[in-house]
Amino acid sequence: MGACVRRDDVLRVVSGLFAFILAWSLGASPAEAHPHVWITAKSEVVYAPDGTITGVRHAWTFDEMFTTYALQGLASKTKGIYTREELAPLAQTNVESLKEFNFFTFARADGKKQKFVEPVDYFLEYKDSELTLHFMLPLKTPFKAQQTALEVFDPSYFIDFKFDDKDPIKLNGAPATCKMQFQRPNDGTATAQRLNENNFMNGDNSNYGAMFANKIMVDCP
Repeated sequence: MGACVRRDDVLRVVSGLFAFILAWSLGASPAEAHPHVWITAKSEVVYAPDGTITGVRHAWTFDEMFTTYALQGLASKTKGIYTREELAPLAQTNVESLKEFNFFTFARADGKKQKFVEPVDYFLEYKDSELTLHFMLPLKTPFKAQQTALEVFDPSYFIDFKFDDKDPIKLNGAPATCKMQFQRPNDGTATAQRLNENNFMNGDNSNYGAMFANKIMVDCP
């Protein structure tokens, strides 16, 4: 089983990064219930001129190993260089797959859950042997709130999201009175590796990845 699943996964990776992630997460053995993909993220909370939050703009940089898998079989005019146009079909497949994972982005406005719609303004960039997926994630219903809570994480903890050390979060166009707090997750990797697949999918640990959420809190009095 393992050999067949892995071979299929390698074929799927050409069609899209997140399709590949889904295939692996469904076929993972108990020993594989821990991160296999590492993403370094930067995000912007985007505001309209009237102070309404309209969405979140993400830039997710994949680790070199995963980038190598993703680029297998992808043709380019210049060896080792991939233009935005050459990466466009892969970028489209990636963002179309995000909905299945709830975009790995969760929002609340004054305690009420908010929904996102399909990403726009998306593209892939290849630089320094790594792929970065850029996209705007619009809210289904833009809102104003005294307190906005955003979390970025993979509930299954198949992907590890680490925000950039120097410039992780920006407020784009926010009213001057808004203040932001950012909380990184505690390191629980060793604990995660001791849990098998059943721990992840059943009972109290069905949303285990929330323990590793990156949390953004914006207060606008």
